[in-house]
Amino acid sequence: MSRPRIVIVGAGFAGYRTAKELSRMSRGKADITLLNPTDYFLYLPLLPQVAAGILEPRRVTVSLSDTLPHVRLVLGEADGIDLDARTVHYTDPEGDDGTLTYDRLVLAAGSVNKLLPIPGVAENAHGFRGLPEALYLRDHVTRQVELAAASDDPASCAARCTFVVVGAGYTGTEVAAHGKLFTDAQVRKHPLREGMRPRWLLLDVADRVLPELDERLSRTADRTLKERGVEVRMGTSVKEATPDGVLLTDGEFVESRTLVWCVGVRPDPLAEALGLPMERGRLLVDPHLQVPGRPEVFACGDAAAVPDLRNPGQFTPTTAQHAWRQGRTAARNVAASLGVGMRRPYEHRDLGFVVDLGGAKAAANPLGVPLSGVAAGAVTRGYHLAAMPGNRVRVAADWLLDSVLPRQAVQLGLVRSWSVPLDTASPELARVPGRPPGRQDTKAMSGPGAATAQDTHPTDPTENRPGPGSPENQPGGDPAENRPGPVPAEGGPGGEPARDKPGPASAMNQPVGESAARRSGGEPDMNRPVPEPAKNQPGGEPAKNQPAPEPAKNQPGGEPAKNQPGGDPGKAPGPVRRTDDAPADSPAEGDS
Repeated sequence: MSRPRIVIVGAGFAGYRTAKELSRMSRGKADITLLNPTDYFLYLPLLPQVAAGILEPRRVTVSLSDTLPHVRLVLGEADGIDLDARTVHYTDPEGDDGTLTYDRLVLAAGSVNKLLPIPGVAENAHGFRGLPEALYLRDHVTRQVELAAASDDPASCAARCTFVVVGAGYTGTEVAAHGKLFTDAQVRKHPLREGMRPRWLLLDVADRVLPELDERLSRTADRTLKERGVEVRMGTSVKEATPDGVLLTDGEFVESRTLVWCVGVRPDPLAEALGLPMERGRLLVDPHLQVPGRPEVFACGDAAAVPDLRNPGQFTPTTAQHAWRQGRTAARNVAASLGVGMRRPYEHRDLGFVVDLGGAKAAANPLGVPLSGVAAGAVTRGYHLAAMPGNRVRVAADWLLDSVLPRQAVQLGLVRSWSVPLDTASPELARVPGRPPGRQDTKAMSGPGAATAQDTHPTDPTENRPGPGSPENQPGGDPAENRPGPVPAEGGPGGEPARDKPGPASAMNQPVGESAARRSGGEPDMNRPVPEPAKNQPGGEPAKNQPAPEPAKNQPGGEPAKNQPGGDPGKAPGPVRRTDDAPADSPAEGDS
């Protein structure tokens, strides 16, 4: 008799815990396959410390193959599930298709940035859901401070030193708190940067910081932020985002080159395609985490709407704490369905929450006991070390070094702006030249993070607030439906050099880029590749000041040849030039 095949989709908190527990319980009597786009588990709560230069990126990642030796790892993105055939279809990093068959399926696909129809957000903002976005933000903030220091224009200097964070939940609060310390350290004791005042704004439509937590924790976080110099504006959000700044809902226009979108998350759109009962984008399951009518399918984490047995009629929030514990319950119930052990419903008891505010400051209420200051900081870091499934010694060593040595504020340029679009179903992956675009869409109202009717027209004003406990549960916005992607401004400051950009792709799959007016010091627009023609417009008219493609031989009317810029949108993009092929006198890379 063949061994049962168990397929787990996603290696976040829920998927990783499910795989680890099943590996321990099965003892080699089941084939366990873990499908994930990356080969690591990301410990999201410490991601703000990566963006602030405290921790190196590898510290918050845990190798799947090393820590799950008896689990088969398949790298790829699930793009379809056939429930009747019991198969999962996926695309690997090189664009090849694959299929996995299963006897038991655990859907733990996680979540993506939530977008609302706010003009300009998808074009000019960046989320904070994955490691590439954290690396981009660290480089971007460092670059803005350096460009501001070199600027002779006081207005430009002030705009570059202004950073706007939308969403005062866990992620937004921690990003603003750590970011202020990071930028202050870059100007402190620097003789050529005297007088520079980095300005951080934290916005939210809620009436207080951390609205999902106890008011005592909220007051602690609010006080710490204001003492540090962060402008906390509650009841305020973004009405429109532009390359030069953001228009707030109170009518003020804030000149800025940085907009960090930490507004919220939506479940991965993979679950919506199953045609099963949903609850605000999450797959409805019973208390045993099984899908009604499909006993072989389990779901947990952000992808599942799990009944809250302690609060009848409600569902557990999308938090890391719940996802981690649901993973253990899912593993036990999957094993029970195969005849090992007894199944049990998911019940929880809150252990408390911790919010790292940078330095020695934090807000915490372990087991319901409110703490602040140094005591909260010690509890917070102790909790993270205990919760991490690996790298504890390395993380502790980085914390120790950060307390005695100055931070290294350097921009590595590893992740460019166009590599981390806000509207993507794969925030854990940076878009790179030559790799298929994956499940992404530039149309905000129909893309991966598009808002639902309940998001845009909630019956209760608090419905759009982030849920409790999640390190990634912040508010989010999206441009209006059918809003086109950004086009480089004619004659404006160039963005990233064209040689560093991928070849043109289909308009439906192209990531939303950053407006050229937002970037500086890059290559002039005239040196950029011709944009791809719009849908239903044969050939496409070349943009102004850009060279038109040379007519291909034997093609009437000078229609661009296939695989050339401006050619057939249905074909593959042209070859990409590496940045190291650029001539020595090419312009320096600008802000991405």
